[in-house]
Amino acid sequence: MAARFDRAGLLLLASGAVLGPLVPAAAADAVPAGDVAYLRLLIGTELLAADFQDTALASGKLSVRTRRVLKQMRADEDAHYRGLATLMHGLGQTPAAAGDIDFSYPSGTFGSEGSIVKLAAKLEDLSLGAYLGAVENVQAPQLRLPIGQIAANEAQHVSALAPWSGRPAIGPAFGPSLQIAAVSSALDEYES
Repeated sequence: MAARFDRAGLLLLASGAVLGPLVPAAAADAVPAGDVAYLRLLIGTELLAADFQDTALASGKLSVRTRRVLKQMRADEDAHYRGLATLMHGLGQTPAAAGDIDFSYPSGTFGSEGSIVKLAAKLEDLSLGAYLGAVENVQAPQLRLPIGQIAANEAQHVSALAPWSGRPAIGPAFGPSLQIAAVSSALDEYES
């Protein structure tokens, strides 16, 4: 069953892996529905990044150096997903899993290292903006630190890809945040 991101940023989700809760069960009632929607959206960005990186790594088009960077990013996406899934389970919610969403990419994306890195940079910008939007908008204090920590790592991904995408390694002093509707709309572009 494929999940779908609607324009309001809500996800229709199926099952996910069970991990120990980071948020006590009593705290679940205190978390607003909008915060849960952000967690779902962030899980969607992690699933997209992981799917993209898996396909890129299997393409045979990457140099040793680029492959090493994408493998580290892929390991980070797994850690991000596990952390977010743990938060979701702690809230009594079931996160989407890899098989729940079918992703697709523009024609030619995996034809060369350059085209792969170009889309990788775009997806990492999307992820960073999504996390910064969540930091800006979530209300539950117990969600802010893990979301902020992941945002910091996503900023490292953006910086790591900079040499390949012709951008400076250090971006603007105040990175742009994306609101939930903008992230949802961007994710829709990659759904089959």
